[in-house]
Amino acid sequence: MSGVQLGNVIKKYGETQVIHGIDLDIADGEFCVFVGPSGCGKSTLLRMVAGLEETTSGQIQIGARDVTRLDPSERGVAMVFQTYALYPHMTVEENMGFGLKMNGHPKAEIKEKVTEASRILRLDEYLKRKPAALSGGQRQRVSIGRAIVRGPEVFLFDEPLSNLDAELRVEMRVEIARLHKEIGATMIYVTHDQVEAMTLADKIVVLRLGRIEQVGKPMDLYRDPDNKFVAGFIGSPAMNFLSGTVKAGVVEVPGAGGSIDCVAKDAAEGQAVAFGIRPEHLSIDHGGITHTVDLTERLGGVSYAYLVAETGERLIVEMRGEEEVEEGAKVGLTIDPAKTYLFDAKTEARIR
Repeated sequence: MSGVQLGNVIKKYGETQVIHGIDLDIADGEFCVFVGPSGCGKSTLLRMVAGLEETTSGQIQIGARDVTRLDPSERGVAMVFQTYALYPHMTVEENMGFGLKMNGHPKAEIKEKVTEASRILRLDEYLKRKPAALSGGQRQRVSIGRAIVRGPEVFLFDEPLSNLDAELRVEMRVEIARLHKEIGATMIYVTHDQVEAMTLADKIVVLRLGRIEQVGKPMDLYRDPDNKFVAGFIGSPAMNFLSGTVKAGVVEVPGAGGSIDCVAKDAAEGQAVAFGIRPEHLSIDHGGITHTVDLTERLGGVSYAYLVAETGERLIVEMRGEEEVEEGAKVGLTIDPAKTYLFDAKTEARIR
């Protein structure tokens, strides 16, 4: 197995630049997730690692090899796509071994590798079936099995769960996490779903407009975001943001109902800020009257109240247990200043 290093990687389509000087080091055996909104460049960057997109400038290394100008077949990678791309007339066993067969590997070797991949992915009972007789999750496991039998240095996943329903996505997340632990390979995984990123990754790379916004462990990004974009993207539901102004050691936040102690040492007097707080760090104060309950989502053990402040700004409050609020009710909020974040209103950079 091998790690992956990107050095000042740039991608242009004519005069349009879509990847802007990416520097990234993915360790051997690490599960790295590229995450970001549509159009952020995550799939393009993955395809550049795979060799499916030409690198305009910069260097891509896999292990000790410079693979920047190598063909995909020479890079030692295997890619799993959003679409399963299985041959409908072939059985599961034939689909998984087809690449090795085309490269002239002996039948005994193909059989051995397909058997091992089938064991890892628990596909033994499906080996003689054709894709039409499989569920979406089973087809994706076959697609992953086809990658495993090639014995690549790096596995690349391009939104592999997007075509599955919610229950199958959860099941396949568990399968992929288990696969990574069993084979210990370097994996790069692209998704727009931050829940997938949080549950699978050793390292998350948050991308926006072809640039890296922040790199780190999932909970490090959640607890310590560098800017408003990362703070709003990582976490579900998203962090609440309200307009505020720093004044005399407090933050005036009309949308929160008043003044809140300022915990950011670098905040300047009079500075306009975006005041951030996560839904789970807010609680309803039934004695207040500064917010109107617009909607309540009841999900069982947890509920979410969607509030509208007197300023017109909107917030989400997480409620646990039996707590309930009626739609249309007037409520206040209790806020722990230690759980709040400040971001510069113009640059969106974190104020610490």
